[in-house]
Amino acid sequence: MNTAFQTATIVDVDATITPKNYTDYYNNFDMNALLSEIFGKHVDDRLNAYMACCGRHVRDGRGDNIALVHEDTSGNVTRMSFAELDAASAQVANLLLFYGVQVGDQVATMLPRTPELLIVVLATWRIGAVYQPLFTAFGYDSIKYRMDKANTKVVFTNQENRGKFEDLADQTKMVMVGSVEDAQTWGDDHYAESMAAKSKTLAPVSLDTNAPFLQMFTSGTVGKSKGVSVPLAALSTFYLYMRYAIDLRDDDNYWNMADPGWAYGLYYAITGPLLLGITTYFNEAGFDATHTRDFMVRHQITNLASSPTAFRMMKSSGVFEHSHNDANAKLSLRCANSAGETLNTEVVSWLETYLGCQVKDQYGQTETGMTCCAHHALAHKSPVGSMGMALPGHTLVVLNDDMQVLPDGEQGQLAVVVSQSPAFYFRGYSWNEKQAFVDDYYLTGDVVERHSDGSYWFSGRDDDIIITAGYRVGPTDVENTVLEHDAVAESAAVGVPDEVRGHTIKSYVVLKDGITGSEKIAKEIQDLVRKRLSTHAYPREVEFVTELPKTPSGKIQRFLLRSLSAT
Repeated sequence: MNTAFQTATIVDVDATITPKNYTDYYNNFDMNALLSEIFGKHVDDRLNAYMACCGRHVRDGRGDNIALVHEDTSGNVTRMSFAELDAASAQVANLLLFYGVQVGDQVATMLPRTPELLIVVLATWRIGAVYQPLFTAFGYDSIKYRMDKANTKVVFTNQENRGKFEDLADQTKMVMVGSVEDAQTWGDDHYAESMAAKSKTLAPVSLDTNAPFLQMFTSGTVGKSKGVSVPLAALSTFYLYMRYAIDLRDDDNYWNMADPGWAYGLYYAITGPLLLGITTYFNEAGFDATHTRDFMVRHQITNLASSPTAFRMMKSSGVFEHSHNDANAKLSLRCANSAGETLNTEVVSWLETYLGCQVKDQYGQTETGMTCCAHHALAHKSPVGSMGMALPGHTLVVLNDDMQVLPDGEQGQLAVVVSQSPAFYFRGYSWNEKQAFVDDYYLTGDVVERHSDGSYWFSGRDDDIIITAGYRVGPTDVENTVLEHDAVAESAAVGVPDEVRGHTIKSYVVLKDGITGSEKIAKEIQDLVRKRLSTHAYPREVEFVTELPKTPSGKIQRFLLRSLSAT
């Protein structure tokens, strides 16, 4: 591991490369040709995610290429080559084998964006185990549910997050990424000491393309989060997005700002760039507009992926306007990518002016990865406000309530035609929590409209998912957590439009008889959700009401509450 700070070499990025024609590539898409494009003569490298994302680069003489550039909260920079990741991941993989982890077992981290997180991910894949992310903002209930469902075997965490696991350590092996004293305090194994004693070599385990390598969880409005097991077949689909939508090139300095505790960060800040053998950048610091600009300048970022919330926060800060003509704050961006919500015209225009590059809007889900994109490397019209065009290898349609395909210009549910989508890999939820398919269709649950040019336009959810700051939050989880407060009788959660975050969460609360609402109770409710669920899912506004609107069967009518909140 090379921890010395090195000044980045200025890259003369050729932005004049002519993109392929979208229609030609889409209509002539061939999965075998794609696999050859990715893996060449070593197609079997796709049978192990570590081999696909690290091992093959070392084998093919690219071991000295930098895989990770990490900057911590103090500004210290660490660079790791593919060869260094190869050796370190072998040590951790051997440690996992020592713990008794077998093919298909779940291994988790609750860590910030650090080299250790990336090493554990690769080590898990190397032995054919399944990596399970735990977002650092999760509270006890969110952690316990995921660990219980997945029967998590080992968790790597740090001092800042260790207290959230309470009694969970009784059922799972805990490894402390931190000081020896921290490990001793909790009775955990110490990461650095434990791995140092292990061998730096280990042959990867070959699996079937249907074997899972990631265990995700996605939000829903009824019941708990649903499990999404991502199979190795997804690797080629991740490549499609990185190569043709993101337009990731060999000479790019690529920064995906998303947290790898969630799908977009794990799929496209870790798996995607390493699959292409290209450096990924980790910024451990939390979002701050000035720091974000300075990070892009310091590392001469040429290709950026982020969320509309982050772009809106950049815009509202005024930081980029103030430094627009400052030669010491000159950006090197060639292109930018946005996912999570629709970008409006105002933000797109601002990005082009003050970030100096074109931004493309892209759509996807935890279940499917990205499926509808404005592509940088495929030429097609990209109207501002649209989701873009179907990712090659996917056939998309718009359905009415009777599962009939609608003509252009009519709103309905976006669906994937499974038999006509060779790059589509999702086959159902991990524990069959919900039926996601009707006949030959995967139903996304998103209401869209297709235009005659082939572009898709997002209208909303057909359920009550709240998207806040790019995170998808199921209102039921918030409501159930609020109900844990002794004073609460009933609770409903809805999204309220917010200029920066897209939406914030508002809780409508009915208190038990004899209790009067107060700022003290509202703060207790907010703190409870922060602790039990997560910091991004707490209600920024709590309103006390005497009753909640319901259907005759007793189901809360959240759409009425949303209408009330909008007035």
